[in-house]
Amino acid sequence: MSVQAEPPVIVLVRPQLGENIGKAARAMLNFGLTEMRLVAPRDGWPNPSAGPAASGADVVLENAQIFENVANAVADCANVYATTVRKRGVTKPVVTPDVAAREIHTQPGRSAIMFGPERSGLETGDVALARSILTVPINPEFGSLNLAQAVILCAYEWSKGAKLETPTIEELLPPAPQEDLEGLIGHFEALLEPKRYFFPESRSEATRRTLRNVLTKPGWNHLEIRTLRGVLSALERPARD
Repeated sequence: MSVQAEPPVIVLVRPQLGENIGKAARAMLNFGLTEMRLVAPRDGWPNPSAGPAASGADVVLENAQIFENVANAVADCANVYATTVRKRGVTKPVVTPDVAAREIHTQPGRSAIMFGPERSGLETGDVALARSILTVPINPEFGSLNLAQAVILCAYEWSKGAKLETPTIEELLPPAPQEDLEGLIGHFEALLEPKRYFFPESRSEATRRTLRNVLTKPGWNHLEIRTLRGVLSALERPARD
């Protein structure tokens, strides 16, 4: 019996702005990730700017762990991914977010995904601690992702293999009985006949068939047919001041 792998840890290395930490927490919780680790945040922790930016993802911020260095932050993780668009002279496997997500779901041991400071990204020493480099295929002429965007890309790919609840689909009403549809078609024809819509007579049958096809195709439910009948009835009545 296979054991489902734990969700990855999100490690923000030397993050600069509280707002960005909050936005990253929001991105994480949207896709079911809750464990955030902060390495030497520039403005200290807790940061009053993080809460409002998290937009309700308070559980992530409240449980965030603080570390002095990257090595301690990932010490319990067997699989560490360093997000960077540059290899920085370190020879390591390079994977995309979808490949990393599949690996995280199947490989033993805890996994961590590291994100560097907003301005400069991860340093060579940070990347050296990782087993793989995680990079996003991006426009080579504009490779500028902010911290929350990078987090959400990785979190989303991981979520596709997790058992997250999908949004509730609105229950659709079944198509109305054929009798109701025939009543609608007949109503249209009764209104159009005196307007000579089916003229000339030689084209009348083809025009009626086309009209029937148009009204049959959507599969109206009984409420929609009732609404359309009400519209036609309103158009039948004489205009009033």
